[in-house]
Amino acid sequence: MRILDFRSDTVTRPSPEMRAAMAAAEVGDDVLDRDPLMDELQCRVADLLGKEAGIWTPTGCMANLIALMLHLRPGDRFLAPAQAHVLGSELGTGAWLAGGMPEALPWEGGPGRITPMQVWRAAGNPGPYDALRTTLLCLENTHHFAGGACLTAAEHHALVEQAQAKGLKVHLDGARLWHAAAALGASLEALAWGADTVSVCLSKGLGAPMGSVLCGTRDTVAQARRVRKMLGGGVGQGGVVAAAGLVALDYLPRLPEDHAKARRLAKGLRAMGFTVPEPQTNILLVPVPDAPAAVSILEEAKVRVLPVGGALRFITHRDLSGADIAAALARIQPITDRLVTTWEGSRPMV
Repeated sequence: MRILDFRSDTVTRPSPEMRAAMAAAEVGDDVLDRDPLMDELQCRVADLLGKEAGIWTPTGCMANLIALMLHLRPGDRFLAPAQAHVLGSELGTGAWLAGGMPEALPWEGGPGRITPMQVWRAAGNPGPYDALRTTLLCLENTHHFAGGACLTAAEHHALVEQAQAKGLKVHLDGARLWHAAAALGASLEALAWGADTVSVCLSKGLGAPMGSVLCGTRDTVAQARRVRKMLGGGVGQGGVVAAAGLVALDYLPRLPEDHAKARRLAKGLRAMGFTVPEPQTNILLVPVPDAPAAVSILEEAKVRVLPVGGALRFITHRDLSGADIAAALARIQPITDRLVTTWEGSRPMV
C-alpha cells in the first residue's frame, strides 16, 4: 500500500519537465560572474512581487535571516505575530545572528492576525539609551501555524502603513504568499506592497527541490548578496536549481487545485466527527486528544502527517491527487475511534 504523505508540501518530487530543464540548464558561476538562469529567475520573481531585484537562497530560513540581518542591529527589537516562523521555527537566528530581540504579538485580529493598533502600541517611542529600539515588523502570509490563514491586501496595507508611521522597516515572510494570492484572488504585488523585503519559497507547493528568493530594492539585494556569502549561501553553477525554480513558477495557476483537495479532506473528516475548520489554502489542522499517538496510528494506515501542538497537520500538494484524498479518507474511517480516544477513554474534541 502506497504511503500518502501529508507532512508538508516540500515532500514533492521534481516533475519530469523540471528534471529535463535542470539537465539542460545553461549555467555560469554565480559567485564569480553570475549565472544566466539564476538572474532570470531572480528577475522574474522580483517582477511578480513588484520589487526591483531578487536574490536566490538555498532555503527560506536563510532568506528570512538575511533580511533580519540587514534590518536589525544589536539592541533592536522586532515584532511578529505569535507563532510566526521567524519566532519559533528558525532556531533563534533572529536573536543569535541578526542580534534582534523578538517580541510576539497575540492574534488580536483573528487567527494569525495582528492589528495596526497592536503595532502602534508595541512600537512605542524611543526610550532612554539603555532601552531596546523597536525597528522592524515581520509579517507572515500565509500564517503557517494559524492553519494557512491569509492576510488580505487591505489588512497587509494597513499594517505596513502603521509600521511606516512608527519608523519601522517591514519584512514579509511570504513562503506561501503564492497560496494567499490564489486563495484571495489578489495579485502578489498587492500582497507584498510596501514591504522593504519579501521572501518567497519555491519548494513549498510549487515543487522545486530547493530554493527561495528574497526581494527588495537593488541596493538592499546588493547588500543581501554579501550577507548570503557570509552565511555560506553562494552557489557556483546555480542554473541547475534556478531551472527548477522557473518551472516551479509555471505551477502557480494550479495552486487552487491543492486548496480544493484540502477542502475535500476537511469535509470528509468533518463527516467522521472531527472538528475541522474550513481551510483557506492547503493547510489543515485537525485537533485530536493525543497528537503524537494519532500520528503513530495514522502511520500504521500509511497516512503520514505531523503533530502541531494538539492537532494533526495535513498539507495537500501537487503529488497528492484527488484519488489520494479519497484513499486517505477511506483509510482514516475505520480508525476514527482510535484517533479520538486516549488512555482516559473517549472525550470530545474541541
